[in-house]
Amino acid sequence: MTHETAIHPPDRPPARLLLATDLGARCDRALDRSAQLAREWQAELIALNVLDPSVCADQTYAWISGATDDQLMSVAQRQLSRDLYGTKMPVRVRIVQGREPETAIRETAAAEGADLVVTGVARQETFGRVLLGTTNERLARSLKPALLVVHSRAQGPYRRIVVATDFSEMSRHALLTAAAFFPGRELTLYHAYTPPMSGRGTTASNGATAPRIAHTECAEFIRATRLPEGTIMHSVVEYGTISIKLARYARDNDIDLVVIGGHTHGGIMSALLGSTAAKLLEYLPCDTLLVQSRNLTV
Repeated sequence: MTHETAIHPPDRPPARLLLATDLGARCDRALDRSAQLAREWQAELIALNVLDPSVCADQTYAWISGATDDQLMSVAQRQLSRDLYGTKMPVRVRIVQGREPETAIRETAAAEGADLVVTGVARQETFGRVLLGTTNERLARSLKPALLVVHSRAQGPYRRIVVATDFSEMSRHALLTAAAFFPGRELTLYHAYTPPMSGRGTTASNGATAPRIAHTECAEFIRATRLPEGTIMHSVVEYGTISIKLARYARDNDIDLVVIGGHTHGGIMSALLGSTAAKLLEYLPCDTLLVQSRNLTV
């Protein structure tokens, strides 16, 4: 089956965004980015809070004071409304309680028909480094819509966008999704390769062949992908481990967004979920868009 019938990427930007926030300060960046994207795409924005008094000071005080569940819900509603006031755009608010965060986010995204879920990251202040939280990791494994994990402050629309590829149909789906979400933007297709292991059978000629093969595969991948007319893109091929090399490339080139494709049974996301995924999402200094493609028939 060819990729034209095997994958079904979106043909337009998202029409409905779901912002998942715990009302903590670290979610402010996700809120600002959600508002920016909703304005850019003229999309509906829904803000979801899964009630957790341990995160929010107002909710903690109310809980200690013996507030009922309804009163806690009211406190969360007021705080979320205050946080959203500065967006200067209509935002629909959902407050949910009594479920695991990833379950509530997944079920709400499905019920609302969200095309994109936006979350923040957990920050370990002691060591000053960004960590992939368990909620985001579980969402990456189970969420049907695309998942945007926001690391950086929104300084404007995404301009420098990188799509990671392993030349699979899943990464093709990610590339087509990036082109649909951000029409008219220049895209960079990034591939990290590792040549055969060194040994008595390895020669200088073999070592020189590996990068040529990688560049050829990258060019063929682009040619075989039916990108929207007018899409501008170029490719970058580097030797090394993707979690290290891609993070360094993103940092050195001030990349705004990295797009990764995945599938429950293969592709970059399947390979990365686990220790490598945690490293990549920890090391990347920019926002990350995780594009799932569970309905692929390859």
